[in-house]
Amino acid sequence: MGSKFDFSSLSSRVNQLPETNIVEVAKYGWGRQGLIPLWFGEGDVPTPSFISDACHDAMIQGDTFYTDQNGITELREELLKYNKRTFNVDLNQERITVTNSGMMAISIVMQALLNPGDEVVVIGPVWPNIYSAISINRGIATHASISLEDNAWNLNLRDVFAAVSPKTKAIFLNSPGNPTGWIMPEEDQKELLKFCREKNIWIVSDEVYHSLVFDRSVANSILSFAAEQDKVISVNSFSKSWLMTGWRLGWIAHPIGMAETFAKLIQISTSGVPTFIQKAGITALAKGDEVVSDLRKRCKVGRDIVFDYLEQWPRVQCMRPNGAFYAFFSVDGMEDSLEFCKKLIDRCNVGLAPGSAFGPGGEGFLRLCFASTPDKLSEAMQALGKEIGRR
Repeated sequence: MGSKFDFSSLSSRVNQLPETNIVEVAKYGWGRQGLIPLWFGEGDVPTPSFISDACHDAMIQGDTFYTDQNGITELREELLKYNKRTFNVDLNQERITVTNSGMMAISIVMQALLNPGDEVVVIGPVWPNIYSAISINRGIATHASISLEDNAWNLNLRDVFAAVSPKTKAIFLNSPGNPTGWIMPEEDQKELLKFCREKNIWIVSDEVYHSLVFDRSVANSILSFAAEQDKVISVNSFSKSWLMTGWRLGWIAHPIGMAETFAKLIQISTSGVPTFIQKAGITALAKGDEVVSDLRKRCKVGRDIVFDYLEQWPRVQCMRPNGAFYAFFSVDGMEDSLEFCKKLIDRCNVGLAPGSAFGPGGEGFLRLCFASTPDKLSEAMQALGKEIGRR
């Protein structure tokens, strides 16, 4: 046997990146017979065939060559139409960049914005990859947390403003939020934008769950209040709304003049999204409204199944969310959410995500994705009830 690989020779920034607790739980439970995995942010329905067919047809027709780093004209035009009818926002092609996933979008946004030592105020609890995207680009994450009080998730903007320092470059916002389902009110968005204009701070708004809301047709976008020169960047993705998690297709809406910056960053990373995948995106936008509507209905059913159980269990504190597709709930007496998730796998054969994965304010909570079939969710909740539902 050879000696162990010398990881110390790698970049210290890479070596110091933590493996998320979600992945640790998934590795712990992976492959167990009959396990119900509700730890990741996706459902169990494949991409609709008409979207896949559009990709296949484009490949057969020869759309397999290098492409524009900012995205093909046809997809950017379709995204302009989508933003107009969805958010009533008028953009132009120079403000849209197509990316290899929403995660890629976050990554190149942080590359574009951060110098070593710059701070980003992260409104949490929030999905863990944002922290790594900041640190790998030599930024520093600071925090402002929403809190669960009186069965409602609330954010005090004064906490956000207090977290800002002279080193703050940006504020990261995720609404509707993963894992909480919290949606930032329009008045708060306006106040945040006013503050950031005065302080010359960027807003990076992750809006990938914008269509997965249950009390309205769509969540409000920060773009609705921003001028084209405002330091506002909206990140979006095809993954959730159109059942395209594995396709890795996203987009950025950004201020005028930033397209060239993002094109350079894409050139040295992926050199652009394959044209045949972009053609599938065009079809999803143009013909996929029913897909989005059906997913929203499906998730509402899933939400109600899960919370009908959670709300009966005396150890649980929770709020039935109006956005995204997660239950994020606390369990009285749980001190270590990572170990508790492992125990749930052993005792209930159900995989959840530990709250500790979602930054400060997350410990003490568990996340469950309810974008699955009703039968699977009912089975999972009955099994969890044997452990969480008892006093």
